[in-house]
Amino acid sequence: MKYKGIGIAAAVLALLCALAATALEAEEGPYRVHQHLESRGPDGGCDCGGTELCTHLPLVVIDTGGEAIPGVPIDSEDKNSERFTTTAEGEDMLSAHISIMDDETRNHHPSDEPDLETDTLIRIRGNSSRSYDKKSYLLRFTDEKGEYEDHEVMGMDAHYEWALYGPYLDKSLIRNYMWYNIAGEIMDYAPNVRFCEVILNGVYQGLYVMVETITNGVDSRVNVSEPVDDTTSTGYVIRLDRGSNNALKNLNNFTYYTYRIGQLHDIRVNIVYPRSGALTEEMAGAIEQDLSDFEKTLYSFDYDSEFYGYKTWVDVSSFVDYFIINELTCNYDAGTLSTYLYKDIGGKYRFCIWDFNSACENYADLTTQPHHFELQNNIWYFMIIRDEEFVEEIIRRYHELRRSYLSDEYLTNYIDETIAYLGPAIDRNFAVWGYTFEEYRPLNPDSRNPENYGAAVEQMKDFIAERGEWMDEHIDILRQYGHPSKNKKYNH
Repeated sequence: MKYKGIGIAAAVLALLCALAATALEAEEGPYRVHQHLESRGPDGGCDCGGTELCTHLPLVVIDTGGEAIPGVPIDSEDKNSERFTTTAEGEDMLSAHISIMDDETRNHHPSDEPDLETDTLIRIRGNSSRSYDKKSYLLRFTDEKGEYEDHEVMGMDAHYEWALYGPYLDKSLIRNYMWYNIAGEIMDYAPNVRFCEVILNGVYQGLYVMVETITNGVDSRVNVSEPVDDTTSTGYVIRLDRGSNNALKNLNNFTYYTYRIGQLHDIRVNIVYPRSGALTEEMAGAIEQDLSDFEKTLYSFDYDSEFYGYKTWVDVSSFVDYFIINELTCNYDAGTLSTYLYKDIGGKYRFCIWDFNSACENYADLTTQPHHFELQNNIWYFMIIRDEEFVEEIIRRYHELRRSYLSDEYLTNYIDETIAYLGPAIDRNFAVWGYTFEEYRPLNPDSRNPENYGAAVEQMKDFIAERGEWMDEHIDILRQYGHPSKNKKYNH
């Protein structure tokens, strides 16, 4: 009887553990792949006798038939130039061919049989990064008829649109890969990423990161619904940045109309999804009204009301996590540029992180020094931070994350393990781009520019340690922004 009781107890314990594991999995959301932890790393070197490039990373080979890829700023001295080169036919994107070698069981070479081969449209992408020597690219896969065609890439879910990001400003090479993945563990969604090496028209280009773009997807990307036929109802993705060349996509939302965002610097919100082909004037108007209604609620005296306030519009946990991740990294383009929100039909606004090029002590000037807070001054947060409950949730969540994904130990190990995974790809990259340590020194004062790869990595590690220590000691000062004494005209 005693052993029967032990057996029953063991069965109950096993059931409880299974339920707990299920609950944890449900809470954490979709499984996140970290390439450096789950892919085959360097295995001792070349397996082809040194006759051609041999890499353990996925290999991307692009052939444009010798045609120049469009998207280069025409006024190269103006980083914000809105005039870019086109194809000979005046098109924004060039037809090309792409081959991807990605077999986990072996090294990859340009002569290998591709694991994915398709036609693609390609252009240079980015804002100020378009002027860099090492370009980043937007890819849109197409079929033989020129129609968009979804493909799985490097284990990531199928889609037709991808960003091929080339680290240049970021001499550690890993900022976007690292912070996208960590954000993907913390938030509902962050773009999936994979390291790869790139050959363009037979010329080695170095280390790149294949990135999911922020748009709707059937099995991945942001979770928003497609437009409903014959209505203005749709899930949507919007971006705060320099606006779109397509006037229909630019919103005259409440904060733009009232000069709360920068008409002087042409910063505005534009629609990213639905795409141009599906977006109608009526739909764009409905999205503009939706965002304006949220903003009017946010900037009203009832902003913190339980039934009428901003919480009826936003997913608070998303806004909290976005604040913490961008503050810890001093990624202060967030809230001004490269700022993405998405919202499903009947759902709430959520943030999606993007672009950590300038994060962690890599911004041109010292405005991102690690001993202050900044996001409380930016759009939307300017009002939300007045809510005491929101501030308390930031503080609570910050301390929670500092015991896990944002701890010094976790972040330092992440850097070391990623660099170990990249192995000889780092040296191959800087065989092409190593001159930048001497000739491309954008950080001011000049002493902030790293002299070599090891110094670039140590600079990021030192920043993370210093920033984390300062925030641990000063996170409570955020309470000043939500204190009733500061907000009498709002909190009543």
